[in-house]
Amino acid sequence: MTPGKSFTFTFIFLLQFLVPACQQTHRDQIKSNSEETLALNARSQIVNPEKVSEEHFDTLVWKPSETAIIICDMWDIHWCDSATKRVAAMAPKINEMIKEARSKGVTIVHAPSGTIDFYKEHPARQRVLTAPFAKPPIPIQPWYHLDSLSEGPLPVDDTDEGCDAPNNSPKGVWTQQISSIRIDDMDIISDDGQEIYNYFAQQGIRNVAICGVHTNMCVLGRSFGIRGQTKVGKNVVLIRDMTDSMYNPEMPPFVSHAEGTEKIVEHIETYWCPSILSSDFMKPS
Repeated sequence: MTPGKSFTFTFIFLLQFLVPACQQTHRDQIKSNSEETLALNARSQIVNPEKVSEEHFDTLVWKPSETAIIICDMWDIHWCDSATKRVAAMAPKINEMIKEARSKGVTIVHAPSGTIDFYKEHPARQRVLTAPFAKPPIPIQPWYHLDSLSEGPLPVDDTDEGCDAPNNSPKGVWTQQISSIRIDDMDIISDDGQEIYNYFAQQGIRNVAICGVHTNMCVLGRSFGIRGQTKVGKNVVLIRDMTDSMYNPEMPPFVSHAEGTEKIVEHIETYWCPSILSSDFMKPS
């Protein structure tokens, strides 16, 4: 083969690989540029000069491909009977929300702490384990306690463990996530903040919406919870109508359970992150 023909043959050979690659890159770029966005109506609390808290609303515009919903500790059963009932009532609503969010391209993270072995063969569990280690800006802690340098005291007294049902005492009774929340093979399952951080880094996820239970405990304190996600630099929101607290109205400030939960939500809005409603994921992009 002459040098000229050899060059032509090599060029054509390479071209058959380069052209499809360029076309794929172009398609990916078009997809990225045309991706619909999520418009989230975020509520936060601003303390004015008179030290009175005022609601402030802002619109957050997030790309679905850069967004995840973490479902915290929505177990099949809880040691507190009233908590079990409230989780059972909320779970179908969470399922509808994540179904819609998933269809828009949002990543769904199921985090039923302490029950992960139940899912060891599930594709959603295997998927998160394939993500390579990603070094966070600060080490991820197993639990984030109340941070007196960053937040005031919680507005409710939960030192009695917060159960408002009689004759209940703390014990580990949960075995899995409640079955009314469907786990898709394309979701991920983890209760480990580092595993979740690894996956988010791999997938380019910058925005995190958190729902589940309990607002004043695990939602705030877990390694993947609000305090932790905020400290590693994620944009975080609480889904305020898809959460519930462990608060007993017989404890200070002696308000109803619903009012106690709302006070905790406002605490989060003041010190940690805004909140949104689940309907923000349900409306057209």
